[in-house]
Amino acid sequence: MKISVYIATSLDGFIARENGDLDWLPDADGESQQTAEDYGYRHFIETIDMLVMGRNTFEKVLSFGQWPYGERRCVVLTSRDSMIPEKMAAHILVRNAQPDELIKELDEMGVQHIWLDGGKTIQQFLCEGFVDEMIITRVPVLIGAGIPLFGHIMDDINLRHIETVSFKSGFVQSRYAVARKPQAKRNS
Repeated sequence: MKISVYIATSLDGFIARENGDLDWLPDADGESQQTAEDYGYRHFIETIDMLVMGRNTFEKVLSFGQWPYGERRCVVLTSRDSMIPEKMAAHILVRNAQPDELIKELDEMGVQHIWLDGGKTIQQFLCEGFVDEMIITRVPVLIGAGIPLFGHIMDDINLRHIETVSFKSGFVQSRYAVARKPQAKRNS
């Protein structure tokens, strides 16, 4: 099983404003920039068969009005009850699980490639050694404060740079392989 992060950050490293708003992202208002560039998103999403995100991220995506992932399966991690819209119940699972427990369950379901989304979720899986790759797109804007992609870590996390691509928009996308920690053993 492969676990990937695919996310945008402000140049100063934030994934959202402190209140969760994404208004600093181009097209966040639903208006198209009239560009054909998707920054590799379509190719990436075709490779994944499960999304895993925290409840806050799930609720933010729901606020967009239209669920952008179609009927792709999704796990929402939460320690609280979460209301899943009835029309989505067939492909949304709600779990209160640690990364190793969830990975074991998803492996038993035959999941091959997970997309992790949401700051706390990414940080937890990364710190526990369960992330294989990160694709981070830096947007040329400074927002000054917000929810950071990376929080406090106990030990260094070694990355291997794979590639960096710059776009006419000023976006810069870097891809990294993440060194696995020995205790992050999975059935692969």
